[in-house]
Amino acid sequence: MRGWMGKFRTFFLFGALTLVLSGCGIDNLSALKPKGYGSDLLFDLMMISIAIMLFVFVIVMAIYTFVLIRYRQKKGQEDFIPKQTEGNKALEVIWTVIPIILLLVLAVPTVQATFDLADESTKGDDGVTTIEVTGNQFWWHFSYPDDEISTSQDLYIPTGERVYLDMKSSDVIHSFWVPSIAGKMDTNPGDNDNTMYLEAYEEGVYWGKCAELCGESHSLMDFRVIAVSPDEYDQWKEDMQNVDPEAEAETADAQEGQDLFEDSCMGCHAIGDGAAGQGPNLTNFANRTKIAGILEPNKENLVDWIVNPEEVKPGNQMPANLVSEDEASQIAEYLMELDHSDVGSNASSEEVEDE
Repeated sequence: MRGWMGKFRTFFLFGALTLVLSGCGIDNLSALKPKGYGSDLLFDLMMISIAIMLFVFVIVMAIYTFVLIRYRQKKGQEDFIPKQTEGNKALEVIWTVIPIILLLVLAVPTVQATFDLADESTKGDDGVTTIEVTGNQFWWHFSYPDDEISTSQDLYIPTGERVYLDMKSSDVIHSFWVPSIAGKMDTNPGDNDNTMYLEAYEEGVYWGKCAELCGESHSLMDFRVIAVSPDEYDQWKEDMQNVDPEAEAETADAQEGQDLFEDSCMGCHAIGDGAAGQGPNLTNFANRTKIAGILEPNKENLVDWIVNPEEVKPGNQMPANLVSEDEASQIAEYLMELDHSDVGSNASSEEVEDE
C-alpha cells in the first residue's frame, strides 16, 4: 500500500507542477497565444494534432479498461490458457484504416498551411514591404532596400499587412523565429536565400529567438519585432530616411564620445544607411528594446558591454578593452542620444515592465 501511495503522490506532484508551469511564460514569446497569421495557422495544426492524440488515447484506454474488467480472473476460477485466435481480417482492416484516416485528417490541413505560409504571390507588388534579414554570430541585421533603411536587432513592421523577409546568413546557419506571430525559417550562408512573411494582428513588441544552435552565445541571440500601426510605420520610415549620421551630439561628453566612436568603432558599425562592417547598424540606438539583444537599455549596461563584451556574449566578434572605461562612458553618452524616431520609443520601457 505504501509503495502505491508513494507513486500516487509522485504522480500528483508532477501533475500539479505541470499545471502550474503551464501558466508561466510571456505572451509575446508564446506560440500558444497567437498574435499573427502564421502563428494562427500553426496553432490550429497543434490543436488538430492534440485532438487526434486525445481521441486515440481515449479509445485505447476504453478498450484497455473493458478488457481488464471483462476478462479478469474471477474469484475461484481455475487458471487456464484462453483459446488462441489469430487472423481476424475485420480487426486488421479496422486498425489499418483508422490510422490512415487520422493521418489524412492531419495531413490535409498541414499541406494547405505549408503552401499558404510559402505563398509569395503578392511579393514585389506596390505597397508590399520586403525586408532583407541577415543572421550573424550573434545578432540580426535588417535592411529595407526599397526605403534605403538599415538597422539591427529591432525589426519594425506595420500591423495588418503582409511583410516579406528575404533571409540569409553571413556565417553559419541560424533560424529566425518569432513564436507569437510566425513560424521559424533557417538563414543559410552562401546564395541559398529563404523567404517567409510576417503578418501581425496588433501593435506590440514581439520577442524573437534564434532556433538553430549556432555557437557559444546561441541562446543569447535575441531580437525584437516591433509592430506599429501603418501610419506610425510610415512616420518611422520617414524619420529613419532623414537620419544625419554626421549630426553633432548635444552634450560635451557625448561630443567626446562621438569623436571616439568615429575613431574606434566606425570600422565595424554604421549610423544611417551606410554599410557596416562586422557589427550591427546603430541607427536609432537609444530606442532599442535591449542592448546586445539581452541587456536592459541603460548606460551602465552599455558601458559594461563596450568594455568587455565577451563576458556578456561569449564568442562574439566585438573586441574587448578597445577603449578605457571612461572613454566607453563617453561613447555610451553619445549612443544614448541616437533617438532618431519617436515611433516605438516606449518599447524598451514596456519590455522592462513585462519582465
